[in-house]
Amino acid sequence: MNKELFTRFLSTLILMPIVYFFISKGSIYFNFFILLILLIALYEWHHLSFKKIYYLPGLIFIIISFYTFYLIRVEIDYRFFWLVLLTCIATDIGGFIFGKILKGPKLTKISPNKTYAGMLGGFILSIISVNIYLNNLIYLSISDSNEKMGAQIVILVLSISFISQIGDLIISYFKRKSKIKNTGKIIPGHGGILDRIDGMIFAFPYSFILIKIIS
Repeated sequence: MNKELFTRFLSTLILMPIVYFFISKGSIYFNFFILLILLIALYEWHHLSFKKIYYLPGLIFIIISFYTFYLIRVEIDYRFFWLVLLTCIATDIGGFIFGKILKGPKLTKISPNKTYAGMLGGFILSIISVNIYLNNLIYLSISDSNEKMGAQIVILVLSISFISQIGDLIISYFKRKSKIKNTGKIIPGHGGILDRIDGMIFAFPYSFILIKIIS
């Protein structure tokens, strides 16, 4: 394992219990956490796109995205919140691992490190991770039929994973236009906050709209 991968892995091990603590505790802990992350994300977007035509729309979108993040966790469904978050995380990890190991054809010039293998890996690991999650949680809010529920969950996870990967590419596009590799340096081995939540800031608004439609 090279130094970059080791740093990335170590940062993830440290961050995961911290993030879990603030999200699971809820109340003022969660509010403080989400506000802090929002402010950092807005600062990174400011640094990334100041004086660009998409600067203000981007700021507004990030704020709306974080609001849907808050609403799903606090007011809609705590279980669904973890499903969305887990899907995004698994998509990111699956894309990274499969892309590094299998390599293969590049997905797009927007983000040279993205491959078709990585895209497929994101889908696969997200389904596996959510399946493990659901096996430890009776989740019956989408359908009364277990068989139908399974099909709906797979479609739901794949769609969230797809939107997450699109979000990743969109932020990569803006980074490419600004000629920077990462949006920040706050997370060793990962870059900035936006580098880690790029897929989430698109997946959560999508999931919020989706859950409103089907509920």
